[in-house]
Parts: sequence; structure tokens; C-alpha cells
Amino acid sequence: MSKHGLVDKFVRQQCIGDILRRAAKRSPDKDAILCCDVRWTYAEFDRICNRVGHSLLERGIGKGDPVAILSRNSHAFAAMRFAIARIGAILVPINFMLNEDEIAYILRNSGAQTLAVGPGLEDLGLEAIKRDTKVSRTLWLPGEEPATALAGMDTFADLLSGADEPLSITVESSAPAQIIYTSGTESLPKGALLSHDAVLWQYVSCVIEGEMSGEDTLLHALPFYHCAQLDCFLGPAIYLGCTNVITGMPRPDVILPLIARNAISSFFAPPTVWISLLRSELFESSHPTTLEKGYYGASMMPVEVLLEMWRRLPKVRLWNYYGQTEIAPLAAVLKPGDQLRKAGSAGRPVLNVETRLVNDEMEDVLPGEIGEIVHRSPQLLSGYFNAPDKTETAFAGGWFHSGDLAMMDDEGYITIVDRKKDMIKTGGENVATREVEETIFRIAEVSEVAVVGVPDPRWVEVVAAVIVVKSGCTLEEDRVIEHCKAHMAHFKVPKRVVFVDSLPKNPSGKLLKRELRRQFEVPSTV
Repeated sequence: MSKHGLVDKFVRQQCIGDILRRAAKRSPDKDAILCCDVRWTYAEFDRICNRVGHSLLERGIGKGDPVAILSRNSHAFAAMRFAIARIGAILVPINFMLNEDEIAYILRNSGAQTLAVGPGLEDLGLEAIKRDTKVSRTLWLPGEEPATALAGMDTFADLLSGADEPLSITVESSAPAQIIYTSGTESLPKGALLSHDAVLWQYVSCVIEGEMSGEDTLLHALPFYHCAQLDCFLGPAIYLGCTNVITGMPRPDVILPLIARNAISSFFAPPTVWISLLRSELFESSHPTTLEKGYYGASMMPVEVLLEMWRRLPKVRLWNYYGQTEIAPLAAVLKPGDQLRKAGSAGRPVLNVETRLVNDEMEDVLPGEIGEIVHRSPQLLSGYFNAPDKTETAFAGGWFHSGDLAMMDDEGYITIVDRKKDMIKTGGENVATREVEETIFRIAEVSEVAVVGVPDPRWVEVVAAVIVVKSGCTLEEDRVIEHCKAHMAHFKVPKRVVFVDSLPKNPSGKLLKRELRRQFEVPSTV
């Protein structure tokens, strides 16, 4: 007790790092992490995170310090996640598919002085990325394949030399746990600052709404830099004491054998990955018969694919997860019994989220009318990092504005009808149309350009650029694509380029992107 008769904060401590310690006490000998040849029990995983935490402290990394991770999935990434939380530092996961300038911006904006890098990313040009940032320390994280650390880096093996003893650091639940960068409509990404509280409340929503159980064996194949895999699945699974199989290679030839070899019962992927599994020659021979729980998100699952999944994976129950980074990220769920009855719906708000659909005056719209999705929830971000104006705008009227336009039926099911922020979700990745448009506008011959998401049989949605060329000029598709490849991450590059005489606009001159989308209703075969 304190001198004022209050319970000491340490006694009531609740941070992301604590859930692993509790799981280890409940099930010390149970397999926690399996990644390639690495197998850690919960007791071992707990000790490893202590060692890494002590080593980070010895290197001057402590409370409030942002630690950036640029790596594919691995056992080391998982250990860093919980060790960073235990010492009160702030995780900054970075999409390894971004280009050098995009990565450098996140490092500068977050103020990270420590950058942990995984194998296979040497070609990014780390020295160029670090230039004009505060990064003074680089760490090497091993992956699934043998690799050698770059010169001058501390290795993960070095970090394992720390002490086994628990870390006697009080990390308050309201303290920042992570900064996750999301593009929105701006060219430059925004950093969503999330507390331990926000992430842990979201774990509770995931466990209950997704009917997760400590008996589940999960395969984590989608990137941990994305909050969906990191916080909808890895975190809740550790919370419950599940067995976790990790890979950084989300390909059918890797996923299907891992499901069979490890008796995987639970798997999350966007529709594009589920479709690739169904189309794989290995599907029948791998016999993924242990799967019982399937989760998807980022876009709607086509009804024909749902029907095929039920034919070929009859034991699998499906959940559709809808949300966004700022709400940690789960906001609504479409459950197994509603997949066909409410096909195309994002489901209903989860346990710890209150959702409304409102007009511009913040009035509730009627069932069947279009409104913007707004939320109140303990899962929400504390704010956008170093961006008070953006934070104030996002929370206008005392609710968080998602930027998504939707309709709600009389049963409370939400169907997304448009993205107010013009976000494209292709293969599970977010693409801001404005960023692509600004890049294309750098081509001298371009008079006007509109970028929209269009249906695609493989990626569900792809980036398409509709261009008006300046009078008297000529421009070829190949040049547009090569220009984009030189200036942005590959998943942002248009897969379709169409040249038109004019773009559809309303009488006030506003571009009608909805009209463009209607022109592309038939999926591309690209």
C-alpha cells in the first residue's frame, strides 16, 4: 500500500507483456511458438522475452522509446513484441514492402533510435534509409532461412544473453504500446498511437467474438507489421495460451504443408490468400482437414468462394473481421451463421465497440440510408502521433470518424458502400488513391488522373488509374507503370491503366469516382 492508503500500481499492473507471464504460469510446458526449427514452450518464451528485455535496457532502450521493426514474421519478431512491451518501450512495426523514402519517413516521424531488421531486406539500402533519421542502433532478427547479420549489428543471439529474471518495471496500462502507421487519404502516413489498454480491450473482443480457445493451434502467415495478424490473432492467442505456428511466407506451398504438419485448427487470411489455397495443386494432397476456424478480412469474400470453401472445407466455420488500425483494429464481426444470410456485410459491432452511422450533422441515419461509421470504444487510439490537428478532426463531435460510408439494416448489420477516404484494399494492403494520383501527376503528359479500386479475381480489388492525356501529347501504359514502380511500393502500382477523353464530374466539378467504379464492375483478368 502507498502512504495514502492506495494500492501500489505494480500490484495492479496490466500491460501486453504481462499476459505472456500469466500464460506461462498456467501452461509452462505447452508449446507456445513454433517457427521453422525453433520450438519454445510458454516457460521458455517467457524467459526469452525477459532476456531480450534486459538486453534492450542494457542498450539504453527504455520507457517511451520507439523501437522500429522492419522484418518478416519470425520467432524473434514475436519475442521482440513482448519484450518491448515489458520494458515500456513503443513498438513501431514497418511494412517491409514500402520503399526507402516511405520507410525513412516513418522512422523520422516516430523518432525511433533503434531499428530491428530481418533477413532478405538488405537490398532496401539501410544506410540510405537511416540517413536524416535518429536511428543510431540496428539489431538483427533471424528468419526462417539461414542468414548472416549485417556488419555492425547486434544479433538476436546477443539479446538472448540477458538475465532470465522477471523485469521489475511498472508499465501502466494507459502508457503507449505501439505506433501503427496507416495511409488514409494523405500522401504521408499517420501514426496511430495505441495504449496497452486499447490493445488489451481489443484482445477481449477478439477472443469472445471470434470464439477463440486456448485449445486452438493457430498459423500466423500474414505479416506481423499489420495489426490484423499481430493484434487480432497473435496477441489474443498468447493471452489464451494457444500454440502458435509462425511463417513469413504466405504462399500455398508453405501454408498448406504447415497446416497438415502442425494440425492447424485456426487460420486468418484475406480472401486473396484463401482463394490461392483453393486454387493450389497441393490443396487436395495436403488434406487441411484439421482446420475448424477460418477468419478473413480486408475485403468481402465473394459468395461463390464462400460456397466453394464450404464444399471443400466442410468443417471450417468462417468469420469476417472488419475494422481499422485506429481501433486496434477489430470493430465489427460477421459470424459463421450469417455468412450467406448477410453476404457482403461487415457484421455487427463487437463487444467493446459502440458504433453509429451518421450524416454530416452527426445525426443518426435511418436503416438503409448511407452514413459515416463513427465509434466510441476503449480500443481506440489515443491520437495520431505528432498530429494534433488530425486527431482533433478524427474525434470531431466526441466520436471517432472512421471515414467509411455504410448502411445499417434493421438488425444492426453494417454493409460498407464506399470509402470516404478513397482507400483501396488490394491483397490485404491499404493504398491511398491520392498518393498514387500525385505520383502519376508527375508525368508531364498527364492532364487529369483518377485512381480507383476495381474488382479482380485474384486480388479482389486492384489499383486502376484512369488518365486524361494533355492535348497534343501521347502516353503509353508501360511508361505509367514503370514511373510508378520507380516511386512507390509495388502493391501501390496500378495493375490497370485506362486512357479516356474526360473524367466524369458533377455540375460543381467534383470528380465522380463512383461512376468510374461502375465502368469497371466486370473483374479484370490481369
